[in-house]
Amino acid sequence: MPESVPVLCPACRRRHRYGAPSYPCVCGAPVAPPLDPHATPVVVGDRVWDEDWIAVRCASCGRQDQWPHPELGCPCGTSLRIPVAERAGPPEEGVSAEPGEDGESGPEDGNGEGGGGGESGPDGGKGGRPVSGPPVSGTPRRAFQPVTIRTARDAVTAAALYLRWLGYQDIRRADQRPPSGIGLAARGLLAQVDPTVHPASPRDVECLWLTAMTESAECVYFSLAGYAEDARHRADDLGVPLFVLDLTGTPQPVNGLADELGATDPD
Repeated sequence: MPESVPVLCPACRRRHRYGAPSYPCVCGAPVAPPLDPHATPVVVGDRVWDEDWIAVRCASCGRQDQWPHPELGCPCGTSLRIPVAERAGPPEEGVSAEPGEDGESGPEDGNGEGGGGGESGPDGGKGGRPVSGPPVSGTPRRAFQPVTIRTARDAVTAAALYLRWLGYQDIRRADQRPPSGIGLAARGLLAQVDPTVHPASPRDVECLWLTAMTESAECVYFSLAGYAEDARHRADDLGVPLFVLDLTGTPQPVNGLADELGATDPD
């Protein structure tokens, strides 16, 4: 069981007991941020990506990844960011702790690696190509362990977990903010997560594809409400995999490109 700490809401003075959720490392072991019982929780105002995520090292394999910063939602409507203890020990032998290496999801520059385009743009017919999938790691992939979606933040977390499960590394906030939803970036990939209640439009798909083209990256789209019929056709033309996020946090493939990407096995 993850450790728990007492939390006092500064707005309504209600007392809570909070335990940090655990997330699945790629090795299969649960990872939970170590909580600091002596520090004071912070009220969440304007969200900043760097404050919403925190680097946590897996105690089993030594891998360090980015996970959602622990938060508590009080019934009074206040969101509290729970302090995390500085308890990151040294990595195990053979595991790199340098940003950008395989052992850690550190930030990179905005340009991904790998090709991203076809020969014509959004108005010129089929201009994309199927996403080739993440680099082969040689490590057998365990079953995907989703996170239940209750908020827009959960939807972004679910998409990030799925991309990490597929084998993509250095997942972070994209440099360019999409017209709708949240943009994520990994090595050679741009992803858009749309947690709204409106189906994604052809323009949404085209904007993602064009942005990926400018960064020589491939792209993938995650939507909570699905896609308009013409958006699906446009994604097939451009070579964009489409996923729908169900409420369990499991991405469900919408087109054949998503089926192919989800079936990519790094072993």
